[in-house]
Amino acid sequence: MATETIKVPDLGDSSEVEVIELLVKVGQSVAENDSLLVLESDKAAMEIPAPTSGVVKSIAVNLGDQVSTGSEILTLEVEGESSSPKAEEPAEKAPEQVTEKPAREDEGAGKAQDTAPGTSTREPELRTIEVPDLGGESDVEVIEIHVSEGDTVKVDDSLITLESDKAAMDVPSTLAGEVKTLKLKVGDKVSKGSAILELLAQPEEEPESAKQDAKPAQSVADSKPDEKPASAPTASSPVTDTRQDQNVSAGGADVYAGPAVRKLARELGVDLSQVNGSGAKGRIIKEDIHEFVKSRLSQGPTASGTGFALPAVPDIDFSQFGEVEQVSMSKLHRVTAVNMQRNWSTVPHVAQFNEADVTDLEEFRQAQKAEADRRDAKLTFLPFLLKACVKTLQEYPQFNISLHSSGEYYIQKKYYHIGVAVATEAGLVVPVIRNVDRKSLWELAAELAEVSDKARQRRLSKEDMQGACFTISSLGAIGGTGFIPIINAPEVAILGVGKTETKPVFQNGEFVPRSMLPLTLSYDHRAVNGVDGGLFSTYLVKVLGDIRLLLL
Repeated sequence: MATETIKVPDLGDSSEVEVIELLVKVGQSVAENDSLLVLESDKAAMEIPAPTSGVVKSIAVNLGDQVSTGSEILTLEVEGESSSPKAEEPAEKAPEQVTEKPAREDEGAGKAQDTAPGTSTREPELRTIEVPDLGGESDVEVIEIHVSEGDTVKVDDSLITLESDKAAMDVPSTLAGEVKTLKLKVGDKVSKGSAILELLAQPEEEPESAKQDAKPAQSVADSKPDEKPASAPTASSPVTDTRQDQNVSAGGADVYAGPAVRKLARELGVDLSQVNGSGAKGRIIKEDIHEFVKSRLSQGPTASGTGFALPAVPDIDFSQFGEVEQVSMSKLHRVTAVNMQRNWSTVPHVAQFNEADVTDLEEFRQAQKAEADRRDAKLTFLPFLLKACVKTLQEYPQFNISLHSSGEYYIQKKYYHIGVAVATEAGLVVPVIRNVDRKSLWELAAELAEVSDKARQRRLSKEDMQGACFTISSLGAIGGTGFIPIINAPEVAILGVGKTETKPVFQNGEFVPRSMLPLTLSYDHRAVNGVDGGLFSTYLVKVLGDIRLLLL
């Protein structure tokens, strides 16, 4: 037997390429051209094949390592004649060694463990889990830690939540085992490669076929070419098998995808069992996820009746018309685009337009200026609008529901959490004001100021933006006579607020100047009919016109 070192082949212009998946483990038999590991270069994933057959003796890289052309991957014990003068001696003993293997297996488990590579005699190994690639971002805040020291985690279990570009993202575990030491706390700033925790990684459970890998008939080379060998599971590291946690489609076939692809699928809400892999041996790559999303956005109605046909927009070479620049969309922008497309495509929108006379409300608000100064607060129009919306939701509870995906029932909510759209430099975010019905106007004014400041400073947590029953989107400060907002599913309604204008209104036989506020109520026609939409809008206008109704 000879030992051969396998290195990363020529990667062209690419350097410092990330190892996103390890496909072999120590002691495993591999055949020529079997995949050893997967590298991610720019936007493409590539598998590195074995140049020869043999048994893996050691692995020099870990999941997440950066490698370049010529970096050592692993060492293989390969069969072949040695170039030394004593080559004939081992050659003569080779037949004897082959015939002795079955005999040693019959002698007992203890001797077999001493001779057979790859047996599960290893002790748990202390490994460090690090922050993965954050898309070029650095100093991202840790807003939540999901595990504690002593906890047992599995592959893909969430470890921490980071806030990036006003969106929260979970960082999954790449290994299974027991958490020994946490390396960070809530509020810390992290970047790619920052240590998250130390994990006592558990040795993988050895497949039944691997226990007999000393037999030539059990090697991977003897497997059928079109089959995924049972003795060669995909491993995310030398001590963890990621296929143990793979999704299973309705047909029962394993989903074959690496951690980076799984993370992308989670971010875009894609069920991997519905995606066809175009990589080697049916492996799903990132391009497959993007193509799946594009096809779903442009396809016709589904079996469930949701969505409708959308014409595909062709890509055009705009440089033929003048100077252009290709600018990458931020993560928040990409996720928002997918969500808005989904909501607009799957929710039947109806828009109800109205105007509210807020003349008296504005006079009352202005009269509270002295009290506002004493409280060091700013009483805007929004706290009044929040209270008016809750009063209307209480009057028409059919707007305070969410439809179940089965279409068989809906969830009636008994709480009143209102989302408020806030514009920031990073984009539009929607923090949620909870239990609006239990808070005073002054409490709401203070909370609105606080969440708006957190939004501008990019300090909103995932919890700050979840749980809304109804959303208010106001463009009053920007201008415009009205707009149709897109419903933020699974909510069933949203209120669009325009800019207050002074208009002549006919009252008591004459025209008088009144402050009129344009409102647009968008609602889900599956949950709410047109009559209820008209009643809701009319009642809201009534409450805004006479805030004394809030006391009733």
